[in-house]
Amino acid sequence: MPRPHQRGDAGTREGAVLLRDAARHSAARRTALSLAGVASAGAGLLLPAALGRALDLLLAGADATRWVLLCAALVLLATVLDAATTVLHGTLDARTTAWLRHRATGQVLALGPRAQDRFPAGELVARLVGNAAAAGTAPAARAGLPAAVAVPVGGVVALALLDPWPAVVLLAGAPPLWFLLRALSRDTSACVADYQRVQGRMAAALAEAVAGRRTIRAAGLQERETARILRPLPALSEAGHRMWRVQGRAAARAVAVAPLLQLAVVAAAGLLLARHRLTAGELLAASRYAVLATGVGALVGQLTSVARARAAAGRLGELHSVPAPDHGDRRLPEGGPGRLQLRGVTARRGGRTVLDGVDLVVPGGSTLAVVGRSGSGKSLLAALAARLADPDAGEILLDGVPLRELSREELRTAVACAFDRPVLLGTTVEDALALGLPHPSPARVREAARTAHADDFVRRLPAGYATVCADAPRSGGEAQRLGLARAFARGGRLLVLDDALSSLDTVTEHRITEALTAPGTHGTRLLVAHRAATAARADAVAWLDGGRVRAVGPHAALWHDPDYRAVFGGADYEEEDRR
Repeated sequence: MPRPHQRGDAGTREGAVLLRDAARHSAARRTALSLAGVASAGAGLLLPAALGRALDLLLAGADATRWVLLCAALVLLATVLDAATTVLHGTLDARTTAWLRHRATGQVLALGPRAQDRFPAGELVARLVGNAAAAGTAPAARAGLPAAVAVPVGGVVALALLDPWPAVVLLAGAPPLWFLLRALSRDTSACVADYQRVQGRMAAALAEAVAGRRTIRAAGLQERETARILRPLPALSEAGHRMWRVQGRAAARAVAVAPLLQLAVVAAAGLLLARHRLTAGELLAASRYAVLATGVGALVGQLTSVARARAAAGRLGELHSVPAPDHGDRRLPEGGPGRLQLRGVTARRGGRTVLDGVDLVVPGGSTLAVVGRSGSGKSLLAALAARLADPDAGEILLDGVPLRELSREELRTAVACAFDRPVLLGTTVEDALALGLPHPSPARVREAARTAHADDFVRRLPAGYATVCADAPRSGGEAQRLGLARAFARGGRLLVLDDALSSLDTVTEHRITEALTAPGTHGTRLLVAHRAATAARADAVAWLDGGRVRAVGPHAALWHDPDYRAVFGGADYEEEDRR
């Protein structure tokens, strides 16, 4: 696993790529926003000159109607353009945020379990929700930069056109403003990144607490867990205050420098007026251009928005810096029995070798139970067999074809999975059981539910199979039966059950394992088993110990080894079987 700073560097690079692609995705809208902003800035820059000309004509007693109407038209044009800019800004932010979330969600789903191996669930939610929204403001913020720059630059140019000396006076004081803006951008990026990291830690802690809410309540640990979740709050507060301090210092310096520059410009223009080099109207225009040239507030806001978006995009980029598994284009041989083979498989998690050089063969059409003490690597082996994870060394083959070389469609058609805590995805129960089927049929779904002994309780639901999943009350065992039914409906050459029978009562488990191991049953079954009775019904048992396969054989033969019996808590085999 990469170190935090390495992941951050990769995230920054990937974040820059994300923002570039997001800008391309919304190129037309971004261009329109930039043009509307620049046009609005142009109208604002023309207005002081028009006001000055109208004032001179009025003071001279001449007809100034045309110039007054021009001023009114410029004000109206600026108002319309500002409204268009507001609408474009909002829609661009929304579209970009949606695009970033869609892309990030696709990356998380492509990573599968790998995503949560790298990032806690709360972190993923924080990045997909909060960071995507912050990063989504980047195209609009960048599109607004030309207008934000055009106003002060245009103010300087307009001053120079009136007379070079006011422009020279203004430019003499410009370097402090430049260094101010540069420091603001750098410091804001660092502060925002710290703030978002602390937010992510709090979100991860909250997600853990929500997942374990029943345990917390049963143990009376609400106050302690609340304190744990809120423990990073002082750091979050400090990061937030640091952001405000950075922006406050920048604003204070701008307030200190800008009025002095404006006074200097007005003083220079006043001297030129006294020498009859400027008119009263041009003095008015010069005073307005001095305000526009030194008004860095809009530019500060745009730079701050860009800095925040870049920091958020960096956190999204960390998701994309984790490579998704590659798939080949091979297909499995027709009519293959589903023979599974592991060759020298080594897998590490968190710097620890969980599986070490595992060699294992599961004959096609057979049932293999995988047993072992907690932490022996049973679930990881099941994940590798289903290619929900990849080994660090070695390879896994199905009917002689390495899993890495199979196309995504071929792999997911050939391998079905059921888990200890299945999540039902879909509008109704029937949708959930038919998930992923290319041609779902009610008959197939109901047959799978009967095999998993779920049909009876599903029919008792308010609307049967048409019951909305959220309105379908179910126990842990019933949820597992629905997960098994979903796997049975998919079929395939290989069925991987990762502790998918743990919440079932003994009678139901017995019936399901009998259905799985019945003669003529199609496909190969790999079961992670915790009960001796389940292991006893399998054709063979693979006993994991210390990350290696200690033995493979029938349960009855392995039972003579006291270490094997200790895996099941030393329970007597015959007594377990009778239960």
